[in-house]
Amino acid sequence: MRGFAFLFALFLCLAAMAHDGPDPVLAWDFHPRYIKNGILEARLGPSARIAGSPQSSRDVTGQSLLLNGKTDILAVDGAAARPMLPARHLTVEAWVAVNTPHGYGGIAGYFQDNGDAETGWILGYNDRTFTFGLASKGADDGNGKMTYLAARTPYEAGRIFHVVGTYDGEEMRIYVNGRLEARSQEQKGDILYPAEAPFSLGRYHDRDENNLHEGRLVRVAVYDLAATAPAITHLFEHHKDWAAAAPLIEEPQTMEFVVQPYLQFPTQTTMTVMWETTRTSTSVVYVGPGENAMKPVTGEPGRIHRVDLKDLQPEGHYVYRVESVDDQGRKVTSELFTFRTAGPVGNPIRFCVVGDTQTNPPVAKRIAEHMWNERPDFFLIPGDLVGTGANKNHWVTDFFAAMRPLLSRVPLLPVLGNHEGDARLYYDYMALPTPEYYYRFVYGDAEFFVIDSNRNVAPGSEQYQWLDAALASSTARWKFVTHHHPPYSSDEDDYGNLWKGQSVRGDVRMRALTALYEKHNVDIVFTGHIHSYERTWPMVQGRARERGPIYIVCGGGGGGLETHGPTRPAWSHTVRHGHHYTVITLLGGRLSFRAFDIEGRLFDTFTIEKE
Repeated sequence: MRGFAFLFALFLCLAAMAHDGPDPVLAWDFHPRYIKNGILEARLGPSARIAGSPQSSRDVTGQSLLLNGKTDILAVDGAAARPMLPARHLTVEAWVAVNTPHGYGGIAGYFQDNGDAETGWILGYNDRTFTFGLASKGADDGNGKMTYLAARTPYEAGRIFHVVGTYDGEEMRIYVNGRLEARSQEQKGDILYPAEAPFSLGRYHDRDENNLHEGRLVRVAVYDLAATAPAITHLFEHHKDWAAAAPLIEEPQTMEFVVQPYLQFPTQTTMTVMWETTRTSTSVVYVGPGENAMKPVTGEPGRIHRVDLKDLQPEGHYVYRVESVDDQGRKVTSELFTFRTAGPVGNPIRFCVVGDTQTNPPVAKRIAEHMWNERPDFFLIPGDLVGTGANKNHWVTDFFAAMRPLLSRVPLLPVLGNHEGDARLYYDYMALPTPEYYYRFVYGDAEFFVIDSNRNVAPGSEQYQWLDAALASSTARWKFVTHHHPPYSSDEDDYGNLWKGQSVRGDVRMRALTALYEKHNVDIVFTGHIHSYERTWPMVQGRARERGPIYIVCGGGGGGLETHGPTRPAWSHTVRHGHHYTVITLLGGRLSFRAFDIEGRLFDTFTIEKE
């Protein structure tokens, strides 16, 4: 330890001098002068081959490189970097700006983070803050389990931050802008490296993931010693003006749609239209009863656009198109779309429900086309719209692109699933009543109550109390609740292994709410999470009855299919393996329910009649 303490003191002393401190073993500065013939020359270590067209950023540093998060790649030879990596004592330092959040974003690292082994280290970020992950040979778990530290300070899009991760063989630390933000002693001893890995620079890259950074890289350096807190503070103070500068998000060169128009939260007199463009631009919706009678409605400029249409006519047929113009006068205009506002109480209602579209665009597209053919008034997705809520590509490519033409003509009412991860992108893309993770809405004779089953729903919790009061105050003839996790399910292995033993047959947490559903005469509870179909008998106190709430698992929108257990509980009425969607129609006291497979073939139906 004396030698290690000497390294600490040496680093501190050198940092206090005019020299920036000890020399790193790997270092890259992202100034244009280091880029020649498609190569970013390293200050120390292997250079990076450039793919795509990263741009030099005109910011306060005067020397950063802007990566677009789609095609811009800095490829460093992992085999060439491996001999230079620290064995036990590590400091990895970066000046970086994140433009777009990501669940697993990478700044610099050499690692494999897979189900069978987690090895190496990575300085990166999640959808809210910076992270530092590392695996060691002496950890209690024995072999191949990374510890991830998450900083407390949330990053701000476009703002430059100084981020440092250190490891001294006994403790991991992460610093943001010179301040210690998290520490852990879970890892011990030498760093456990993978036998083979790429070196990640401006991406989170291992055997099965390659998440590209969207934002600026200013400087990255790796040292084979653990820096002291005063030394890190000094490093930050040397360029603290960078962190103090205003956030800068450079505009892409092209002006085009990222996400085509889609509809949200319908009422008798309002509709919300949203879309996304590559550049900050104006937000205008032209809307009217016909193409020759459209008038402009303007929203706030931005990239993700939201325009709330008001003073519409109940049960009105409208046509609309959106238009955005950037600061250079370049315009994008959508095609002509249609929508219909909600009708008055007593009108027939038709809506669709399907959950867990996730990362399966071909299936989600077919399901969306089937639902569009039904011409529903709106559709519900009970969670897991995407595979990873913090991954922008999952939203843009897997969800929004696949769900057309439905999204642009039929309003979506979403529910948070576990795969959304409560990511900020969910809240950016959805326009819902505050607090957004739970809400209610009325359509004709029906009222819908949406709950986030990833949060606390126990008696006395915020959501439990809200739901109890909301259901009690409802005067709707039909009451529906939707949340992601099912209180009842005969799935084979999510709640215990029925092939080898017992199962709790559903999410026990959610059963706290079933008493409310019975107390307030809820008609149907729609859920997902399990990627199959199941309908219960009417249920009271956990048992099948002639009357009571019906629970429907409809997680067939695209996620990998799951199987039911070898025995069926008494309360289970119908099960079905396969991708599917459901259609519900209401008129007065009569409800008709139908479930279809991905080929559009009917496989389940029932009716409810009320006096």
